[in-house]
Amino acid sequence: MKIIKYVIEFLFIISFFLIFKILGYKNASNLGAIIGKIIGPLFRPNLKIEKNLEYSNIGQSQKERKNIIKNMWGNYGRILSEYTYLKQFRNNKLNHFLKINGLDILREIKKNNDQVVFISGHFNNFELMAMEIEKAGINLCAIYRPLNNFFLNIIMEKIRKEHICKKQIKKGKSGTRDLLNLFRDNYSVALMIDQRVSEGEIIKFFGRDAKTTTIPAQLVKKYGCKIVPVHIERYEKIHFKLTFKEPIKFDQNLSSEQISLELNKILEKMILKNPDQWIWSHDRWK
Repeated sequence: MKIIKYVIEFLFIISFFLIFKILGYKNASNLGAIIGKIIGPLFRPNLKIEKNLEYSNIGQSQKERKNIIKNMWGNYGRILSEYTYLKQFRNNKLNHFLKINGLDILREIKKNNDQVVFISGHFNNFELMAMEIEKAGINLCAIYRPLNNFFLNIIMEKIRKEHICKKQIKKGKSGTRDLLNLFRDNYSVALMIDQRVSEGEIIKFFGRDAKTTTIPAQLVKKYGCKIVPVHIERYEKIHFKLTFKEPIKFDQNLSSEQISLELNKILEKMILKNPDQWIWSHDRWK
């Protein structure tokens, strides 16, 4: 039954990709927002998302939280539609929709041949972050979580390797080994720190216990590398502001838990800036 479900999902998504491709970037993104708002709640019930918002003290009322959820699903749909245009972003054909702050930071990293850890979360079209780092000439590997639907995962891996970041590392123990090998070869790493991970540590996130990756902290302690927070914001529906923040040099004597807690606090500030631009449907605190 699971195979049949995956096949249906695959055909469903591919059909939408073809439609999105025909419509052009702006119309595709707008249609994606409509589809996201309609279909999203069918896959992930809003009740759990409302509880996540409430427990995190996001939104002053149920009405405000419902509006955040509605916009979140619209943003989710836009992200889906925009996958068909990542090639154009890569080739600078759509870069007038993207404003980048902190390019000087990337140039300095490239100039000094520094190894850093870029950290962020699933905001907006998050794939653009690793793409722009690699376009800046920085040797980069990116950690990703394979989709459960292996038919769709084949397509997504191809898109990521061709247009986002050539060195893709699957999340997990084997991926950690690959990461360390690439790090020894002078690669920087980009990863999302906002998802629940089975091999993580219990760290406070919005005041609640959450399984959190300690990979950035471990790299800091082992190699003394800096952390560069990255945030992407959507504005005027189809435009993006990508910000590379000042590199952070942590004391290597700090514990991995202390470093990870500070990174969670940075992530919280990003989420609070635009609560409806983060993916609340993930069961972060399970």
